[in-house]
Amino acid sequence: MKKTYYLFNPGRLSRKDNTLKFTPVDEEGNELKPRYLPVEHVDQLYVLGSLDANSALYNFLGKNDIAVHFYDYYENYTGSFAPKCKLLSGKMLIAQTQSYLKKSKRLEIAQSFIEGASFNMLKNLKYYDNRGKDLMPVIDSIELLRKKLHSTMDVNELMGIEGNIRKNYYDAFNLIINDHEMGIRTKQPPLNIVNSLLSFGNMMCYSECLRAIQKTQLEPTISFLHEPGERRFSLALDLAEVFKPFLVDRVIFKVLNKKEIQVHDFEEKLNRIVLKEKGKKKFIQAFEKRLEETIKHRSLKRNVSYKHLIKLECYKLQKHLLGMDLYKPFKIYW
Repeated sequence: MKKTYYLFNPGRLSRKDNTLKFTPVDEEGNELKPRYLPVEHVDQLYVLGSLDANSALYNFLGKNDIAVHFYDYYENYTGSFAPKCKLLSGKMLIAQTQSYLKKSKRLEIAQSFIEGASFNMLKNLKYYDNRGKDLMPVIDSIELLRKKLHSTMDVNELMGIEGNIRKNYYDAFNLIINDHEMGIRTKQPPLNIVNSLLSFGNMMCYSECLRAIQKTQLEPTISFLHEPGERRFSLALDLAEVFKPFLVDRVIFKVLNKKEIQVHDFEEKLNRIVLKEKGKKKFIQAFEKRLEETIKHRSLKRNVSYKHLIKLECYKLQKHLLGMDLYKPFKIYW
């Protein structure tokens, strides 16, 4: 099974026969012991340090269907290298574009994304409420807001309700997380430990959703909840809404409450709180472990990983756009 690899150190990536050779360098530019990655085992690379590579290397990556995601020093997602799409479909592109252009169809899909996302948020809250966190006032507020989702008349109105749901949800983080206050949601830049983990985790989830979309016939720049724009794969943002509550938020609750990540794993740079390299490794390890967990799928009647659930969600959306089935967002059922 192909895996995801993370490159934390600055270095040089090159081809060595049918393997990838990564040669890290230290702060003074001295080469360290190289690491070899068999190309048949690599699905995607996350680059969290500076990388030196040439066009021949990217040709090699493209031919072997290996994606590369880039992050800057401050944990911001800056872009991706995507292999040539092998599943091009004019029929799918037309159907996706028509659903975006028709207001009622776009709204229906956008409402489904928020329905699934808010349901999964509630599942998190109810899980911790059952463990003595007294979250019923927040749960009640979100349930009242959810009743308004399908009566919205346009995406802007829907986004307003989604914003209120998320505000209530984030307010509950102060009760769920021990020893750390979230305060208000701050993104650019994140101003405390919880916000820093949220920003980093959400970008990880966004990249996973983008990779899943790229393995289907969907066009990642045509979205329904988030407005399509320049230089971003907005459909990945749509899809990530459904998965962030149990792929990102639950990991954050775990690593903080079990003290797997602590204050010394962060540093303050240019008025923002960012993870140190050791902290990034700890979070990524927990995130990858979460992606590899499996559940018994109700329809398929077999175990599937959380990572594979994202791809299955893409297939469900494809069927909806082609008029084959109604899209129903994934909802936690355990």
